[in-house]
Amino acid sequence: MEEEGEGMRKQVVLAKPFSLEDEKYSEHTSNLIQRILSLFKNVRPGSDLTNFQLPPQLNLPRSQLQCYGEMVYSFNGQDLLGECGRRDQPIDRLKSIVTWNISTLRPLIFGLAPYNPIVGETHHVSNGDLNVLMEQISHHPPVSALHATHEKENIDVTFCQYFTPKFRGAYVDVEVKGKRVVKLLNQKETYEMNQPRLVMTFLPATGAHWAGKIVIKCLETGLEAELQLLSDSFLSRFTGSNKRSIKGKIFESSSGKRLYEIFGHWDRTVTAKNLKTGELEIIYHASEHIAELRTPVVKNLQEVSESESAMVWSEVSEGIMNKEWEKAREGKRDVEEKQRESRRQREASGQSWIPKHFSVVRAGKDWDCVPLQPRVPQAPIVVPL
Repeated sequence: MEEEGEGMRKQVVLAKPFSLEDEKYSEHTSNLIQRILSLFKNVRPGSDLTNFQLPPQLNLPRSQLQCYGEMVYSFNGQDLLGECGRRDQPIDRLKSIVTWNISTLRPLIFGLAPYNPIVGETHHVSNGDLNVLMEQISHHPPVSALHATHEKENIDVTFCQYFTPKFRGAYVDVEVKGKRVVKLLNQKETYEMNQPRLVMTFLPATGAHWAGKIVIKCLETGLEAELQLLSDSFLSRFTGSNKRSIKGKIFESSSGKRLYEIFGHWDRTVTAKNLKTGELEIIYHASEHIAELRTPVVKNLQEVSESESAMVWSEVSEGIMNKEWEKAREGKRDVEEKQRESRRQREASGQSWIPKHFSVVRAGKDWDCVPLQPRVPQAPIVVPL
C-alpha cells in the first residue's frame, strides 16, 4: 500500500509469511549453492558473520525484525497463546506453553537471509486479540526486542534476542541468545525459556534447520519442560530418521519426577504421553497452525510509523519480489546510508541512541529489556481473518 503526501511517497510492502507448504518452492539450485560458497571463500572458519553483507539476490523480502514477529503473530487456526490462559490446571498450562513454543519454530530457506534491521526500526502488527510490537534496540551487536499482549486472556510476552553467526567451514552456526518470557497475568505465573540454535549446512548436503535444547521453567508451579531438537546430523541425513524430530519431557523441578514424555516432529505432529496413565495426546499439528499463513494488510496507512520495518525496507522488498535487483541494491544502499548519517549526527551532537519502546539493561555481553508500556496497542497493520 502507498500514498503520496507533501512530496513524499509513503509505502508499505509486506511479503507473505513463509508457510509450511512453501518449502517445496524454495530453490536449491547449483548456481545458488555456488554463489553462497563464493561469498565464503575468503572467510576463515570461526569468523563472526554478524556484519556480513549479502547481495539482494540472497535476501528474503523482509528484515530479521519481521521474521521474529511472524513467529508470534503469524498463525492459522487456533490461538495457541490465548489457549495457555484458558487452561484450569498448572500442568495443562505448561503443556499449552510447550505447544505454543513449538509453533514458533518455522521452516527455514537455505541460502536466503533477512535484512539486518537498522537501529530504531519497529514492527507493529495485530492478529485478533494479540498485539505485537518489536524494536531494534541495537545495531552493533544486533539486538531485537519484542513485546506482545493478549487482550482477552491477559497474557504478556517479551523477547530480548540477539544472535552470533559463525562460519564453521562446512556450516554456519547461529547461536540465538537472550530469553523469552511469557506471563499469564490472571494466574500470576511466569514462564521463562531460551531459544534454539540455527544451523545452515553446506556439506555433505545443503539445508537449514533448528537445533539444540529448549528449557521452559515456571517458578510459581515448580514445573519444567525440556525439548531437544534432533536436527539433521550427518548420520540422519542418510537414514532420514531424525529430520526435524523433537523429543523431551515435562517434570517437577524439585524432584525431577517425570510427568510427560514429548515426541514427534515439529513440522508434522507432536505427542505428549502421560507417564502415569499411559494416555497419548497429540498436542500440536503443524499443518493446522503454520500452513497457509496470511499476509498482513495495512488497515490505516496514516497510523503506520516512519520507523515501521515494512516501510523502511519497502523499496528493497519491492525490488526483490519483482526481481528488479538494481532497484533492490539501490534501496539497500539508501537505507544503510541514512543509518550511517543518523549515527554521524548523534556522534556530532554527543547523543546516544535511546530506544523508544523499551528500557535496556546490559550486563557484560548479556542484554535484557523491559517494555515501557504495560500494553501493546492495536496496530495499523493486521493479519486478516
